[in-house]
Amino acid sequence: MEKKRDLPRMILHGVIALYGLACLYLYKMQSVADLTLSGPIPYQSDLPLHISMVVEDHWYYSFTAYVYQLLYHICGGNTIGIALFLALVSWATIYCTEKLVCLLDDTKERTWRTLALALSLNFVMPVYLRFVGEYRYVSYQSANIWHNSTYLCMKLLAILTLSCYFRLREHYADGITLKEWILFMLLNVICTGIKPSFLVAYSPIVGIFLLVDLFRKVPLGKILLFGSALLPSGIVVLWQNAVLFGQDTGNGITIKPWFSFALHANKAKLAVICSLLFCIGVIGVTIRKEWRDFRYLFVICMTALGFLEALCLVESGSRSVDGNFLWGYSICLFFLFTVCSVKCLKLGGTKLLCIAKGILAVLYGWHLYCGLLFFVRLVLGEGYWMR
Repeated sequence: MEKKRDLPRMILHGVIALYGLACLYLYKMQSVADLTLSGPIPYQSDLPLHISMVVEDHWYYSFTAYVYQLLYHICGGNTIGIALFLALVSWATIYCTEKLVCLLDDTKERTWRTLALALSLNFVMPVYLRFVGEYRYVSYQSANIWHNSTYLCMKLLAILTLSCYFRLREHYADGITLKEWILFMLLNVICTGIKPSFLVAYSPIVGIFLLVDLFRKVPLGKILLFGSALLPSGIVVLWQNAVLFGQDTGNGITIKPWFSFALHANKAKLAVICSLLFCIGVIGVTIRKEWRDFRYLFVICMTALGFLEALCLVESGSRSVDGNFLWGYSICLFFLFTVCSVKCLKLGGTKLLCIAKGILAVLYGWHLYCGLLFFVRLVLGEGYWMR
C-alpha cells in the first residue's frame, strides 16, 4: 500500500526530471541564438547578452556574472556549463516551491499533491486574449519567465529567502540564533546580488510589519536584530546602483505611470487583470475571512507594492523601454499565485464555496494551459515575443 501511495509522487519526480532536461536543451539553444537576425529569432532570449556582457565586455552587475565567467572558462568557451547550471536552478525551484507550499499550508507532509501543485505553479502565466495583448508574454506580466537568466536565479533565492523569513518571524520575538541570523542575512544578500528586484518589493513590507510588531510590544532589541539581517543587502544595492545608474551610464529613474504596462498591450488595464485573474478571484472570496493570516496578508501587500513600482517607475536613458521594474512585480505574482492556490484548495464547507472553488479551478487551469503552451513553444524554438 505504501508503494502505491508513493507511485504518483515517483511519476512526478520523473516528470520534473524531464522538465529539467527540457530546460537544459532550451537554455543551451538560447545561449547560442543569433540575435543579429532580422524577423523572428529562433530561441530569442536575454541569455546571449548576459553571457557576452561578462565574457566580452567584463561588465559585472549580478552575482550570476561570476558564475557564468567561471563555467564558460571551465567548459573551454562552450556555453553548456551555463545551460546546465540554469537547468539545475529551474529543477531545484520546483522542490523549493513545494517546501513553500507546505509552509503556507501549515503541513510538514509532502505528498504527490503538494509536488503537483509546486510543479504547476512554475508554469502558470497570464490568460491570453489577443484583443487585450497581442504577445503572450510581452503584453502581460508573468510570474514565470524562461528567457531571463538572472530572474531564474533570483526566483529560486527569493523562494528560499521568503520561506526563511516566514519561519523566523514565527519565533524571532523569543530570540533567533546566530546561525539563523547569518543564514537569513546571506539569503538576502545573495538574492539581491543576483537581481535587486525582489528586495525592493519585499524589504519595505518587512519594515512595515516590524513597525507593527513594535506597537504590539515586541522588544525593540529583537526587532532591530531581526531587521538588521537585511542591512548588508543595502551595500549590494549601492554597488549595483553604481554599475547600472552611475554618472557615466546616462541612465536614471523617472516616474511615468502606466508606461511599461502600455508598451505592448492593446488594453493595459485589462492585461493587468488577465495576468492575475485567478488571484483576484481567490482574494475576493477569501480575504474577509483570511485577512488575519500574516503570510497571506504579507504577500498581498508585497504584490501591491511591486505593482505600484512597476506601474510608476521607468528607467531613463538607453533602457527606458526595457521594463526592468516589472521583474519585482513578476516575482510578487509568483508568490501571490502560490499563496492563493493554497487558500483555494482549502475552500469548501458550503455549496456556494464549492461552486466558487470549481470556478477558480477553471481559471487556474486556464493560466496553467497558457503557461504550458508557452513553454512547449519555447522549447520548440520560438522566442519570447511569440503571439
